[in-house]
Amino acid sequence: MAWIDTDGRDPELGELLDRVRDPISGEVDHIMQIHARHPAGLAAHYELYRAVMRGTPGLPAVDRELIALVVSRLNGCRY
Repeated sequence: MAWIDTDGRDPELGELLDRVRDPISGEVDHIMQIHARHPAGLAAHYELYRAVMRGTPGLPAVDRELIALVVSRLNGCRY
């Protein structure tokens, strides 16, 4: 896997990485790390993810995550 600098030396990028960081593990997902090379793309991806995962308030978060997992597996996605 390629190495991508995501240490957040740029203050704007650091703030953005803090927004996308997993609150439990403190880690930044690999796909978000890749987007860190283009901060505007990272912000857009994160906002899209939030809209999709929170856009159905009647569906519990765990169910949305399971749906995403199943769809990813069906599509042959490995991340």
